[in-house]
Amino acid sequence: MKKEMSGWLAVVPILTLIAAASMSVFVWKAGMLMPLLIGVFAAALVARGAGFHWDAIQKMMINGVSRALPAVFILLLIGIIVGSWMASGVIPTIIFYGLSIIHPSVFIPVVALVTGIVSITLGSSFTSIATVGLAFMAIGEGLGFPAGLVGGAVISGAFFGDKLSPLSDTTNIAPAMAETDLFTHIKHMLWDTIPAFVVAIIMYWFVSNSYSSVGSTNSDVIEGIKTGLTDVFIIHPLLLLLPVLTIVLMMLKVPAIPALAGVGVLGGAVAVLVQGMPIAHIIQVMTNGFTLESDVAAIDSLLNRGGMTSMLGTVALLVIATALGGVLEESGSFEILTRKMMTRVHSTGSLIGSTIFSTFVVAFASGAQFLAIVLPSRTFVTKYKEMGIDTKNLSRCVESAGTVGINLVPWSVPAVFAAGIFGISPGEFIPYAFFVFLVPLINILFGFTGWTITKKTYNAQPEVSTEKGEIPLWAK
Repeated sequence: MKKEMSGWLAVVPILTLIAAASMSVFVWKAGMLMPLLIGVFAAALVARGAGFHWDAIQKMMINGVSRALPAVFILLLIGIIVGSWMASGVIPTIIFYGLSIIHPSVFIPVVALVTGIVSITLGSSFTSIATVGLAFMAIGEGLGFPAGLVGGAVISGAFFGDKLSPLSDTTNIAPAMAETDLFTHIKHMLWDTIPAFVVAIIMYWFVSNSYSSVGSTNSDVIEGIKTGLTDVFIIHPLLLLLPVLTIVLMMLKVPAIPALAGVGVLGGAVAVLVQGMPIAHIIQVMTNGFTLESDVAAIDSLLNRGGMTSMLGTVALLVIATALGGVLEESGSFEILTRKMMTRVHSTGSLIGSTIFSTFVVAFASGAQFLAIVLPSRTFVTKYKEMGIDTKNLSRCVESAGTVGINLVPWSVPAVFAAGIFGISPGEFIPYAFFVFLVPLINILFGFTGWTITKKTYNAQPEVSTEKGEIPLWAK
């Protein structure tokens, strides 16, 4: 017989996840897959203790994972796009022209801007950090800028682009979990993302000016990378039309999966027609990623990326995180933890604040973006509907804390990844990640002032939140 679990029992899976994540980050050095799996086992045991049979628990996992299936296909398509855009010369062209505008007086703002452009094009903060971010770290060292400052600017740009790109996994997961559609979600996020990024750029400009006299541009570093790119690829501004096309498709609200498949195939066609690569090689690149063995090691480390297989680790994280989310949600564990908070939610401001706070709790507990997005979204979606607030406000809030704000957690997956790429500790770049601080704060401001908070009347039955009759990603 099923029974409501006590509060202390409901918190066991979260505490177990925190303990496992801490051990994995600081001792095991094994990433977040095993901690999440341990969290699933803990949540299942707690649910079993509450009277749920194993068949029901297994169904909870299946229901959780099923919500993320569209995002799984999107992740695989993103891998294809990164590989094909590398081979086509699109990403090398972006890097080339980005490096061409470097000047010490504007170096830090340019780092954020260029990384943001690359990230919104790729839809991957990790890839942006590991490509242009890595190059900027080397250039910044030559200019005499602190590594933490350059790293913070890279993080700000990378997650600005990741947050707005239709290619981003988290940008697709958030509206799917909050029951709204992708392009409505992206459009609504412009209200918090653009102001936060503009303010961050201004702050970086002031900081950059204070350091601009410590050194001059290391032209050898820049020219070495640019020469290496032109030796391998045909670099031409017309290649930038493919990213422009991607943005146009986003604005036209073309469904995500067909749009991504189309630009991925176009990238392969450009690689054949412009770069002269054989079709068989393009298929290999789309599958296993782009590989290059040149005379410049820095170029190889920048460009050897992409392919469907490169996304399998992310897919595994998504599957396990959503399985855990399904058990915590349907067993009532997370509901018990948030019920007391829910009773205090009587206004839009308290609802927005509670959403962001809960997202940060999951972020600090798990360090995983997917879980920080999935759990609060599924927990609060009914409350938003009951209060007549459009769920696109919910998806924007969980993105602000779950996608961006999670970088403030030193043991989170994004922070640990960036620290490994930069060769510095998270504590060095977190204070300079201005955009990461600003986005959640702006959302809290919106909540308590009512600015940009859209109201909506929902029927008793779950309603498909659409614009102009479109079906959202989660319902397709």
